[in-house]
Amino acid sequence: MNILAALKEVPEFKNLAESHLVWLSEKGTVSTHKDGEKLFVLGQPIESMRIVLEGGVDLYRAQGNTMRYFGTAEKGEITGLLPYSRMKAAGAEGTAVGETIIYSLNKSHFVELIREHPELTEVLVHTMTDRVRDFTHQQQQDDKMMALGKLSAGLAHELNNPSAAIVRCAQELKRHLGNVPEKFKRVINIRATEDIVDQVNKFVDDKITAAVNQKPLSLMEKSEREDELADWLQNIGLEDTYETASIFVDFFIDTTDLDELNKILREEDRPAVLNWIAQAFTTERLVNEIEEAARRINVLVTSVKSYTHMDRAPERERAELRSGIRNTVTMLNHKIRKNQVTVIENIPDDLPQPCIYISAMNQVWTNLIDNALDALEGRPNGTLEIKAEKDREFILVHIIDNGPGIPEAIQDKIFDSFFTTKPVGKGTGLGLEVVRQIILQHNGKVTVKSQPGHTVFTVCIPIQ
Repeated sequence: MNILAALKEVPEFKNLAESHLVWLSEKGTVSTHKDGEKLFVLGQPIESMRIVLEGGVDLYRAQGNTMRYFGTAEKGEITGLLPYSRMKAAGAEGTAVGETIIYSLNKSHFVELIREHPELTEVLVHTMTDRVRDFTHQQQQDDKMMALGKLSAGLAHELNNPSAAIVRCAQELKRHLGNVPEKFKRVINIRATEDIVDQVNKFVDDKITAAVNQKPLSLMEKSEREDELADWLQNIGLEDTYETASIFVDFFIDTTDLDELNKILREEDRPAVLNWIAQAFTTERLVNEIEEAARRINVLVTSVKSYTHMDRAPERERAELRSGIRNTVTMLNHKIRKNQVTVIENIPDDLPQPCIYISAMNQVWTNLIDNALDALEGRPNGTLEIKAEKDREFILVHIIDNGPGIPEAIQDKIFDSFFTTKPVGKGTGLGLEVVRQIILQHNGKVTVKSQPGHTVFTVCIPIQ
C-alpha cells in the first residue's frame, strides 16, 4: 500500500501541505488485520495515534456486566492517542471489520510533531476536541439512560407488589361474593327484632372502627386466638371455622365478644348471623387492601410526575426542596431497601423556597443520593442523612452517609468529567460533573468533605 496516497485521503488532512504527510508516512508503521481480529482490549495502554486506512474497527464499551456496541471507526478516521491528550488506556474494545489496515504513529514522535509540524498538530488537536465533545455527549446520553434504566427497574419493582395485591384481592373478593346468594338465603330466614339488628350492626361498626388503632398481634398470639375461636365456632355448628376464626382475629374479636352476641341471638340464628358478620369483615378487609395498594401506586405515579415535572415548562420557580428530595427518595426506595439503609430526614418546616429549575435539581438529588447508596452497598448499619438549613441568603443541603469515604488524594478530582471511582461499566464519571454544572447554573456551589465513616456533600444555592 502507498501510505502517502492513503494519508492524503484522510478528510482532516485535505488542506495540509504534502510535507506533513510525507513526515507521517516516514515515521509511522502500517499493520494489516483479519476480519474479527481483536485490535485492543479495555484497559490496554494506548501509546500510538491510529488512522484507519482500509476496513473499519467496531468499538464496544463496558456497560454493566456486558460489552455494548457503540460505534465503528471507519476508513479515514483518526483514533487512539493524540498530541496533548491525557489518554492512558483504551476505554473500549476494538475488533477489525473486514480486512483492516491501520496506520500507527508512536507517541515517541509527538515532541518532534509538535515542534516541526504545528499545522498538522493543530489539525490533530481539533480532531481531539471534536472527539471529546462527541464522546462526552454520548457518555451523557448513556449516563441518562443508565439512570433511567435504574429508576425504571426500581419503579417496576415498586409497582409490582401493589398491583399484584390488587389482582389477588380482586380475585378473592370475587370468590367471596360468589358465596353470597347461599348465605343470603340463611340470613332472610332469621327472626330478629329491629333492636337486635341495630345491636349486631353496631357490633360490626365498632369492631371495624376499633381495629384501625389496634396494635397488631404476634404470630403466636394470633395462632392461639384462632384455635380458641375455631373451637367456639365449631361448637355452635359453624362451617369453615378456621377461615372464619382468622377473619375474626384480624378484627380483634375474641370468645367474650361472641358470648355477648349469643345472648341476643336465637340459637338457630347464630350460624347465619356469624357468617354474615364474617362476610362483612372479609369485604371490609379486601376493600381496605385494594385501597392501600391503589394508594401506593398513586403515590408512586404522583412522585414520578413531580420528580420529572413533566407537566411544566422548564423555567425557574419557587419550590419546596423537601418535596423534590422526598420524591427522589421514593424513586430510589427499592435501592434503599435492597442495601438495608436507614434514611434520616432533617429538613425544617419553615425552610425558605428557593427559585430553581425543579427537574434539574431533582437530577442533583438523584446523583448525590444514588452515589451515597452505592457507597453503602454491602455495609452493615448503613445510614443516609439528608439535612437542610438556611444560612443567611443561602440554603444548604447536606447529603451525609457513613460509607467508606473518599480518599483525600482524589477529593479534588471527583467533579471532573469522566473521573469515577466505580468499577468499569458501573460509572461513567459524569454524574458529579452534571451536579456541578446544574448547581453553577443556579449560581451555587457543591462541595465534599470525607473521611472513613463520614462523607458529606453540601449543596449551596441562593434563595433569590
